[in-house]
Order: sequence, then C-alpha cells, then structure tokens
Amino acid sequence: MATQSVTLARIYLREGEHLLTKIITFLHEEEQVSGVTVLQGMMGFGPDGEIRTSRLLDLSMDLPLVIEFYDLPERVEKVIHHLQTHMGLSHVVSWPAISHSIDTAINKNT
Repeated sequence: MATQSVTLARIYLREGEHLLTKIITFLHEEEQVSGVTVLQGMMGFGPDGEIRTSRLLDLSMDLPLVIEFYDLPERVEKVIHHLQTHMGLSHVVSWPAISHSIDTAINKNT
C-alpha cells in the first residue's frame, strides 16, 4: 500500500450563501483537486450565533454545509488562498493527513 502526505481542508458555509455550486465547480473543473465531499448539517450556528436546524417545525433552507477536500499540501494552500481572496470564504480549516492507496503496480496474479 502506498502512502502520501496530503492536506485535508474543510470549508464551512450555509445553504443561504448560495456558494456551493460555484465552489464545487472551482474545485472540480479549475483546480481538479483529488477528492471532494459535501456534507449537509442537521443543526449548527456560525459567528452570528443564529441556530439553524432541520427540525420539521422550523425547517430551514439555510442549513450548515461542509465542503471537504484534499490534495497535495501546496495545492491545497493555493486553493484556500483563492477561496479566501476571490470568494470571500473566511471559515476554512486544514490539517495534514496521510492518503492510503493501493499500489497499482502490484501483480494481480499473486
């Protein structure tokens, strides 16, 4: 199994910011990062302190979203810089990680 050092990044935003499609298009088509996952939160709050929830009684169309992606450290730093300067994203965190992948050079007959 081959391993590689990567950086994992998370972008925190809300549905109501209407940035999801723009960010995903940028990560997929322009930067072609190694992997992206989008998670929709059931409940959360941000700097404004307003709690947003998916409970049936107060069904919100402004739920928390998390966009998680990874790639080589230098590529992730470049992407984060672009996201912050061109899209105004301020809630981005990142940390080092290890990517584990199956070595494709392994002989399949063994």
